[in-house]
Amino acid sequence: MARPTKDLPLSSTGLAASSEKTFLQKLRNQKALLVMSLPFLVWLFIFKYMPLWGWTMAFQDYKIARSFAEQQWIGLATFRKMLTDDYFWLVLRNTIVMSFIQIVLGFVTAITLAILLNELRNLVFKRVVQTISYLPHFISWVVAANIVTTVLAAEGIVNEVLLRLGLLDSPILWLLKGEYFWGIFGAAITWKELGWNTIIYLAAITMIDPSLYEAAEMDGASRWRKIWHITLPGMRSVIVILLIMNLGYIIESGFEPQYLLRNGTNKDFSENLDIYVLDYGMKMADYSLSTAASMFKTIVSFIFLFSANAIAKRLGESRLF
Repeated sequence: MARPTKDLPLSSTGLAASSEKTFLQKLRNQKALLVMSLPFLVWLFIFKYMPLWGWTMAFQDYKIARSFAEQQWIGLATFRKMLTDDYFWLVLRNTIVMSFIQIVLGFVTAITLAILLNELRNLVFKRVVQTISYLPHFISWVVAANIVTTVLAAEGIVNEVLLRLGLLDSPILWLLKGEYFWGIFGAAITWKELGWNTIIYLAAITMIDPSLYEAAEMDGASRWRKIWHITLPGMRSVIVILLIMNLGYIIESGFEPQYLLRNGTNKDFSENLDIYVLDYGMKMADYSLSTAASMFKTIVSFIFLFSANAIAKRLGESRLF
């Protein structure tokens, strides 16, 4: 009589072979997707990874007339120069403050508008509001900055309204006062991107099971209770993912609005790291310093991104990886 055989555990070699076989099977089954993603991978390599070779300029006394072999290597001297520059810390402060303004206003206003639009029962009015709120996104910042400048001019509508309400005795040149720039930037970026930012939150709301609202209504829940206990928790995973992604750009507050709205009197509040890189790299031809500043931006962005993702993981929330 044959003895019954027992299922023996797979060896590490067997597990590796099985895993490799499964991986190859997935590749064969998804070859169409791989072919479709190939152009993107080529683009990513050419425009995102190949330029990293230029980071070597941050460790050189780079002169454009010299070949790579002729460049003088100076180690971390450029980074020491940058970190001891008072102007660098000024633009870093401006960058972080404007980034936080952009993130806070962007999240709060977009989530609020998405919830309000979801609560509208008149579909015609809802579509009109959505269309009007989306339109500024498609306006270039050159046009948008001109609109903001015109509205805030001495004869602009803002001064006109405030004068008629008796809140001002004389017109204010808003863009000539640096202390007002952060508020102007926050209002401008919110006006331009509010409608566009609501799209993903509206999509998240549509994924919530309607039966939850029906059950809450049968239990006598008010509209505010349904928003607080159903709508917001249903959007939480999307909010967390977008927050993590935005924290990865905390050191990049933008370029066009600051560059187009800045002037000599508000530069201490309007100039950020992107303008700092442009000024030193293109105007002063200090390519080593501009490259060091760009590296600093990338490293800090990585730290914020991975830290936010780790915190979300520890809290049991959705995360990027």
